[in-house]
Amino acid sequence: MQGNSKITMLGTGNAAVTKCYNTCFAIHNGNDLLLVDGGGGNGILVQLEKAGIEINDIHDIFITHAHTDHILGIIWIVRTIAQRMQQGKYNGELNVYSHDKAILVLDWICRNTLPKKIVARIGNGINFNVLSENDKFSAAGMEIQCFDIYSTKEKQFGFKAVTSDNKTIVCLGDEPYNENNKEYVKNADWLMCEAFCLYEDRDVFKPYEKHHSTALDAGVQAEELGVKNLLLYHTEDKTLPSRKEKYTAEAKKNFNGNVYVPDDLEVLDL
Repeated sequence: MQGNSKITMLGTGNAAVTKCYNTCFAIHNGNDLLLVDGGGGNGILVQLEKAGIEINDIHDIFITHAHTDHILGIIWIVRTIAQRMQQGKYNGELNVYSHDKAILVLDWICRNTLPKKIVARIGNGINFNVLSENDKFSAAGMEIQCFDIYSTKEKQFGFKAVTSDNKTIVCLGDEPYNENNKEYVKNADWLMCEAFCLYEDRDVFKPYEKHHSTALDAGVQAEELGVKNLLLYHTEDKTLPSRKEKYTAEAKKNFNGNVYVPDDLEVLDL
């Protein structure tokens, strides 16, 4: 299925993985892209390089929440882009979007760990934009609406984006679907949803104790919501050789749409 929009999965793993990168991805909307989260460190620079995504092409970033495996990679993006701005090698501005808690954490880390010349770019070419629940904004040529996922652990926003070719992409962050967000998720073309492990492995990985769900749960919810395509991420990394096959099969037990369980750096045409 070819189109004007696609997703590059830069990482697909949960916070503690070592055999793949933490979950983060880029939505390509024609020539524009939105980076969503950054993983836990400067490995994001490696993943971007492997994916063939130029730092200079990143102008919009959405951060779901302030956990280390999502926000720390953004520090490295900010640092790299600020350095390029100083060198006259970056055109335009960088806009980072998130709720007040994540922006507060991002700003504090940057101001307390980065060189003064880098920090001077915050508010001067690098903009940290605070979003409130249900805010609408434009980024990467898309109309986007954020929403609170009602996390039990950490303030976290998901979003619904509409691409230029009219595809709806809903990102639920890294916790299970909450019924309060039905209006955003129902009938989505693409639902991006965590699946910490297989249901059959729940006693091994204990997803429910960690406020996560399984591939089976995600399939049930996607079917009830009329979703067309289900993309699963934020998984454990102990079963990578069989992950794609087994997670797909488990989700499809209750879901009649398409299921995607991407590997790191996999690209999906929307």
